[in-house]
Order: sequence, then C-alpha cells, then structure tokens
Amino acid sequence: MSAASCQLTEDQFLCSICLDVFTDPVTIPCGHNFCKACITQHWNVNFPSHCPNCNKRFSTRPELKVNTFISEMAAQFRQSAQQKASSSSSEQQEFKPGQVPCDVCTGTRLKALKSCLVCLVSYCETHLEPHLTRPGLKRHQLIDPVENLEDRMCTKHDKLLELFCKTDQMCVCALCTVLDHKNHDVVPLKEEYERKKAELKKTDDEIHQMIQKRRLKIQEIKQSVEFSAQDADREIAGGVQVFTALKESVERSQAELIRTIKEKQRKTEKQAEGFIKELEQEICELKKRSTEVAQLSHSKDHLHLLQSSRTLKAAPPTKNWTGVRVSPPSHEGTVRRALNQLEETLSNQMKKLLEVKLKRVQQSAVDVTLDPDTAHSKLILTNDGKQVKHGDAKKNLPNNSKRFDTGVIVLAKQSFSSGRFYFEVQVKRKTEWALGVLRESINRKGDITVSPQKGFWTIWLRNENQYYALDDPPVRLSLRSGPQKVGVFVDYEEGLVSFHDVDAAALIYSFTGCCFTEKLYPFFSPCLNAGGKNSAPLIISPVDHTE
Repeated sequence: MSAASCQLTEDQFLCSICLDVFTDPVTIPCGHNFCKACITQHWNVNFPSHCPNCNKRFSTRPELKVNTFISEMAAQFRQSAQQKASSSSSEQQEFKPGQVPCDVCTGTRLKALKSCLVCLVSYCETHLEPHLTRPGLKRHQLIDPVENLEDRMCTKHDKLLELFCKTDQMCVCALCTVLDHKNHDVVPLKEEYERKKAELKKTDDEIHQMIQKRRLKIQEIKQSVEFSAQDADREIAGGVQVFTALKESVERSQAELIRTIKEKQRKTEKQAEGFIKELEQEICELKKRSTEVAQLSHSKDHLHLLQSSRTLKAAPPTKNWTGVRVSPPSHEGTVRRALNQLEETLSNQMKKLLEVKLKRVQQSAVDVTLDPDTAHSKLILTNDGKQVKHGDAKKNLPNNSKRFDTGVIVLAKQSFSSGRFYFEVQVKRKTEWALGVLRESINRKGDITVSPQKGFWTIWLRNENQYYALDDPPVRLSLRSGPQKVGVFVDYEEGLVSFHDVDAAALIYSFTGCCFTEKLYPFFSPCLNAGGKNSAPLIISPVDHTE
C-alpha cells in the first residue's frame, strides 16, 4: 500500500467536483469516484441523476457505497502531504533573524557564510570553497551574508554600488561618477560607512546620555515628590498639633468660664436662700403674735382684755429689710479673660510652630560671600566678604558692568537658579538697611526702582523703626520689635521669598506667587551711614540649623 501510494500523484486523489482530496470517497456504477457529500449534493440539484464526468444517466438514483481502497489511499496521501509541509516548515525555522540561506543548495538549504558582490550569490561553507581556492574567484569581493544582493547594483548602469556621492547623499557606481555625478564629492563606500558609523555611534551616545539624564530627572522628580510628601506630613502634623492644643484650650476655657459663672450664681442663690429663710422665720413669729392679738381683740370682757393686754408678749425683734437686695452677679470681663488666655495659648503654639518652620528653612542654608566687583564705590567690605558698611570716601574702582554706580548695594558672589536657599544677616545697631534677592538682569546703573516688577524682592528699614516690604505697592510692616538678625529664604520653584526674625522665630513678610526665570543673587544695602548714626555693618552670619 505504501509503495503504491508513493507512485500516485495528487491529481488521482482529487474529487472532480470540489477539486480537493477525497473525503468519504464513493464509487458510482460508471466507475468514477467522488466525495460522498459532493455527489449527493450534485444529484439533489440535477435530475435525472447522471455522472458529472461521463454524463451517464441513471433511471434511479444509485445507492452510494464507500470505496474503502480509495479512502485508505486518500488518507495516506493526506498524511504524507502534512509530513512534507511540517518538514519544510521545520527547515525554514532553522534560519534565525539576520541569517541568510545558501542560494546554491538544493533540497535542504544551509546557512550562508558569505555573499559575493560580483556573483550576487550567497554561499554556504561547501559552495564557498571555489571562491577561496580558485585564483579568478579569489579576486571577487566577499561580505557577510546579506539578502537582496540585486539591491547593491546600480539600476541605471548595472554596476556595483561601491562609491558614495556626498554631494547628492547617495550610493553610486564607478560609471555614475563619470556621467551623472561628475565633479561631485565622491568617496569610497567604506570611508563613508566608517564616517557614518562614527556619527551614529556619537548619536547613540548622545541618546544614551539623554536617556540617562531623563532617568536622573525621573529620580529627581520622584525624590521631590517624596520630599513634598514628607513636608506635607510635617505640616499636617504641626497643624494638627496646633489645632488640637487650641481645641483643648478652648474646651478648658469654656469649662472654666461655665464653672466660674455657675459658682457666682450658686453663691447668689445661697445668699437668697438665707434671706428667704430669715424672712419666713419672722413671718412665722409675726403670725403667732397676730393670732394672739386677734383672739384678745375679740374678747367681750372688759376687765379680761385690759388685764391680758399687760401680759401680751412683746413684739419679736424684726430686721429692717428696706435696704436688703439680692443683686445678680456681674460677669463683666469673664469671657474676655477666657479669650485672653486662649489667645495666649494660641500665641505660644504659633511660636512653637514658627520655630519648627524656621529650623526647617534653615536646613537650606548656603554659604554666601560678598562680591567686591558689584559693590558701590563708597561701600567698605571686609576681606572675608562677610561684612559691609557705608563709608564717606569714594574709592577709585573700575566701573564694570556688574558694579552699582548709584544704589548703595553689593551682591553675593553666589547665584541660584533652582531649589531652595537660605542665609542670615545681622542688622543689629543699624537705623537703615535693605536686604533681599534680585534677578541677574536688573539695571545697575543710574536711578533704580526697587520692586518685584523690576526684579527686586526686598524688605527695608528706614528712620529706625519704619519697616517696609517693597512690594507692588509697598507694604508698611507692623512688627512688635525690630529684628536683630534677619533670615532670607527662597524657594525657586515655589516662587517664594520670605523674611524671618531669627531670634523671635517670627515671619516678617513673604513674597508669594513669584515667577523666577533667571539667576537670583542675594543683595545687601547697609544704606548711608548718616554721619556715623548708621555706621554699624551688615554681617552675614553662620546659620545654626541644628534640630
């Protein structure tokens, strides 16, 4: 059976109706074979019944019987076809992406080792042998195996694309350089390949650097979010602590207020009860005397009335109640005292909270030194760059673009364009001064207008006790006492500049909603020395930022 099936062709196992390998083959009286379903369907449509091949007619529809021999042969043929398809698929799967089959192999094709740019053929190890041994073939150019070798030929001249025209940025053949690309900048393909490869490597390195920067930026953003969450937790904890203390204080004050008022009312009621009891006792005694008097007054016996009146009890002593009053207790000041106590508690809690906040911003402390190249010519700086004061004598200094020529100002050497920073300045014994930050591009020559709109975020003391925040418009500040040391805090991304009284741990003023787009410099102005009255220096102080 197997030997016979190998000699038969696919056509011998095809149904002439469906043109596919037999399924349930049956033989009709004329000897032709069909699928059982196909011939049944054919006879259902066509009458009288006849053979689709020879057109022989049958008076009655023949009985269909399965042809077991043809059925076995068809099944065997179908199985053989499936095995061939599976084998072919297996051979094809041997080639991984990037591998090229040998163009010379017949049957099972082996993996190519080289491709010849002259023959335009890819060779396996066996078929590559002539190119490695025969003198004529050894001159052919071999490359790592590639597909579609025809694409390496010039479509116009049918020559190998072995040059590169840099003028037109395209691969060309030798004939192209003589005809279509004459006088163009043409280099060997390998040279351009090496250049392009180096360029791609540089591009790849740049891409990897960009990826790395973005990964670092992601890490930075995640870290910022984490820090933000920590700040938020701290703020919530601080707020909850303050409001819990405030709530407890309110409840205590309320309870004390109620207790005080009720105690006063209790004393008033006790006093009233004493008066009422005393009055009721007098009434009782008076009623007894009234009864005796009434009985005697109704007597008809003259002698008895006169004799008995002598022995009538004297009237009991009574109190003069005319001036006796029970006045409601006064609660004047009770609520006020409770509120004052509550205000004091809230003030203490706020002070604690501000101390915590100040310690927190002090964690952003930076080392700041004065830049002599920016200082006005009448300013005197110490060698360490930590102190500045105004002198009457004008120094002969170069008028560079960084120096202030009218404003009595000096900047720090350090600038900041991101993140947070904080520094402290001692302003003790000064009657005028100005502190803050400014943007790099502000006007440094001639008259200067100090405001956020002009690039200044500043507070200013004038006339010993007049404090101003030079906002738009300026804001007069009401401070309980003048600060001896001022802390300046900047959050670049948040757009915040805040000033703090370091010793009192109190907030002086905050500029919020600022939009920073360039470098910020800390700036200092000791103002004029006013004949020695304001000669004390501004001193950049070290920050104690320990928790």
